[in-house]
Amino acid sequence: MMETNEKRQVYLDYAATTPVKPEVLEAMLPYFTENYGNPSSLYTLGQNAKSALGEARGKVAELIGALPAEVFFTGSGTEADNWAVIETGIWKSGKGRHIITSRIEHHALLHSGKEYLEKEGFEVTYLPVDEEGFVRVSDLANALRDDTTLVSIMFANNEIGTIQPIGELCAAAHERGALFHTDAVQALGNLPINVKELGVDFMSMSAHKIYGPKGVGALYIKRGVNLPGYMHGGAQESGRRAGTENVAGIVGFGRAAELAGQNLESHIEKSRELRDYLIKRLTNEIPDIRINGSMESRLPGNVNVTFKYIEGEAILLLLDMAGISVSTGSACSSASLEPSHVLQAIGVPTGESHGSIRFTVGDYTTKDDLDYTIEKLKAAVEKLRSISSLL
Repeated sequence: MMETNEKRQVYLDYAATTPVKPEVLEAMLPYFTENYGNPSSLYTLGQNAKSALGEARGKVAELIGALPAEVFFTGSGTEADNWAVIETGIWKSGKGRHIITSRIEHHALLHSGKEYLEKEGFEVTYLPVDEEGFVRVSDLANALRDDTTLVSIMFANNEIGTIQPIGELCAAAHERGALFHTDAVQALGNLPINVKELGVDFMSMSAHKIYGPKGVGALYIKRGVNLPGYMHGGAQESGRRAGTENVAGIVGFGRAAELAGQNLESHIEKSRELRDYLIKRLTNEIPDIRINGSMESRLPGNVNVTFKYIEGEAILLLLDMAGISVSTGSACSSASLEPSHVLQAIGVPTGESHGSIRFTVGDYTTKDDLDYTIEKLKAAVEKLRSISSLL
């Protein structure tokens, strides 16, 4: 039999994006061809598309315990974050111009504060976190003021996986009359979520983190919270988000949400088992490492590791040569040479933060994949440390 030189592929960056599941693609395909109508059209072809949007909206709503009318589709999780934070700031500016967030938010949130709101005269407070990445409820309570209009704290961190006590933080905000937003892009499909139990006013989501397509997200807006629209033009999304809907993408989001709900328990159990196996092997077999984030309240598939004395990018490149895909942090900021703002916030020294790698497992990860990764990782770390000037 002829030998093949085809390189093995192991994908361990599910926090960056996930592959579209076959069932999701199958649901989407008709909306590129025979069911191509514009949902705003009154004839049958358009109304069939509109009906598909309604069905998808119901599926996303069911996954988070919301009403369908509380789910508004966007082009991404980033757009949902911008909509919730910037528009709430403007909408509530008559009451006050103070907004609170944390130092470890996604850049979609941090840049909304630094690059827009602050330049428009808003005051933004960036709460510190402890060494595991938790926002202290007491810190939030002390930061809240009479002119605070919004608090935005992400549900689970995209780099270190720490899960925040969202219900408690939300209650503290509401006690002082502030609205509460959470970026749940990483939490969706990885944790049980019920927006009614949490009490949040807004929640951002994205399809491509739950085995759906890229280019579609959603914002949950609690019934009775009359957040103004962010995109202006037509009457789509109940007049709050203009622009012809990405029907195929939204249908894919709905199917992905449906599958996520059906498989949530088994997905969490498998991801947690693989995560813990990887952490155990890493800590037992590679010296001078640090696991970043909470060990108890952590996303089931997240392992963020600092390898002392070497550069994370060098590790990434050696693993990539072996067909293994990992990340040095958030995929949205991986091109930056700046140290991770998340690792800095939890106290990782700047030099060490450059030696950090994020492994995230998912539905197609196997134990054999992790064994192969550990084998290649050990060789990479040994090679890099042998030539490191930091040792």
